[in-house]
Amino acid sequence: MKNFHSFFTGLVLLIGNSLSVDAQNITDTRLLWQPAISNDHIAFIYAEDLWVANRDGSYPQRITVSEGLESNPVFSPDGKTIAFTGQYDGNTDVFIVPVTGGVPKRLTWHPGADLVRDFSPDGKKILFASQRNSFTNRYYQLFTVDIASGAEEQLPIPNAFWASYSPDGNSIAYTPIPDRFEQWKNYRGGTMSRIWLYNIKDHNVTQIPKPTAGSNDSKPVWKGNKVYFRSDRNGEFNLYSYDPDSKAVKQLTKFTDYPISSLEGTGDGIIFSQGGYLNIYNVGNENTAKLKIGVAADLLDQRARFVKGDQYIRTIDISPSGSRVVLDYRGDIMTLPSQKGDAFNLTNSPGAHEKEPAWSPNGKSIAYFSDA
Repeated sequence: MKNFHSFFTGLVLLIGNSLSVDAQNITDTRLLWQPAISNDHIAFIYAEDLWVANRDGSYPQRITVSEGLESNPVFSPDGKTIAFTGQYDGNTDVFIVPVTGGVPKRLTWHPGADLVRDFSPDGKKILFASQRNSFTNRYYQLFTVDIASGAEEQLPIPNAFWASYSPDGNSIAYTPIPDRFEQWKNYRGGTMSRIWLYNIKDHNVTQIPKPTAGSNDSKPVWKGNKVYFRSDRNGEFNLYSYDPDSKAVKQLTKFTDYPISSLEGTGDGIIFSQGGYLNIYNVGNENTAKLKIGVAADLLDQRARFVKGDQYIRTIDISPSGSRVVLDYRGDIMTLPSQKGDAFNLTNSPGAHEKEPAWSPNGKSIAYFSDA
């Protein structure tokens, strides 16, 4: 086994990604999420970077290239600036960047995570959630940061996670605690998410009505005279609206295959991610249109490259004769000699994952699991 170990240490495998040459991936890219929308543009997260495209999905451009993760983009009221959460400089903070691109500007400096939620209606401040003053990591609280001065202010809401200003700035729609349902479909436990409407002037709070059986109501977006949100009250997560005047809740989409995972909006359109694609719900005609966005980019994880290291070795089985060993290495099945000889990649399948190989008693066959 000493010889095996020395061979493992020097094991090198050339890996690639078959999707890098897939035309479908370039003309109608999937895995787009956390979209935002303005009158002229959309923004979204893809491959952990922030992208901007025309409102119809044409001409997508990558705005950020940092190794850190970008998330939660929101357009300013005039559509000229994007606020987002950036994991830069070893921390998670609030950043802004022009919609045309440029160097992101950092606005918060607390060592805790600051998560972007919305612009103030006048565009001068950014609303964000943080645990900086919370007595437990179970709760977030809301703060604003002034774009010009950097001055920060905590809002009087006791605890909140998602939040959105009303167009007049007099109210905030928010969820008191973070979502609990990401790992359990149709979760109906004691921490089901709910949306409360907070009146800034008199501090009164009202809740968006829930069905008797309960539901998870999340990610409120207050646009026009309604609050839009995602809910699983009828099974799968779909888009709903709530009218504070009539107290009416209305289901706007009826997806049954994949949930709506995130949304943002303007006065005339709500953009959301569903099944890895972006869709726009037209508030005027109540129609939903899927966007076709083709992202052609130099993504490092799609380049063929050499990978070295015995830390990638998992299941190992020795042949009946003891002359070779079979193992799964980064999703491929390989055999190695005990002393001298060549290493063989038996599967060499970048698009599939193989694991747990086992040698037959007569040494003529190898069984393994595959997700091909």
